[in-house]
Amino acid sequence: MADQPENAPFEHPIEVERLRANTAFVFDITPNEAEADAIREALGLRGMRKMRFQGEIEPLDKRGWRVKGLIGVSITQDCVITLEPVKTRIDSEVSLRFLPESMIEYDTPEDVLEDDIEPLGPVIDLGHVALEALGLAIPGYPRSESAQAAQLSAAPPGAAPITDADVKPFAGLADLRSKLDSDKS
Repeated sequence: MADQPENAPFEHPIEVERLRANTAFVFDITPNEAEADAIREALGLRGMRKMRFQGEIEPLDKRGWRVKGLIGVSITQDCVITLEPVKTRIDSEVSLRFLPESMIEYDTPEDVLEDDIEPLGPVIDLGHVALEALGLAIPGYPRSESAQAAQLSAAPPGAAPITDADVKPFAGLADLRSKLDSDKS
């Protein structure tokens, strides 16, 4: 999770020094109308309704924190084929650990890419956590129910259409094997 730009569409910072080391901090946040419009625009959505992020920030390993929650929202996107509106309900679980940089070990390249650990700073921005979770949950290629995949052909005009069997390199091996076996007999 990269630092959020100054004009981020949804911010809800929680100061880490105000969190209690032995108690979970419960949250339930929703964007106001202006923030919802900014989120919709930032994520390229046609529409967005009823966004809610609820959960808790709980102490982790005496020096870190875990954000656990559920983000829910109804979105509308353009179908990638017909451009018709596609409505989707997203209910996605969120779990993210915030640890001091000294506690994060990057032994392998996979550790660097581990997506549930973030360096702990002076604030945990729940708005940024919600936006990242929402961005990951949004369908990449929404399709309306009426959309049909386009039929493409590499054959020149007038040529016989290419079938699935034509493009499978091992499709004829069974026939060849049975022919070879029958020649041996």
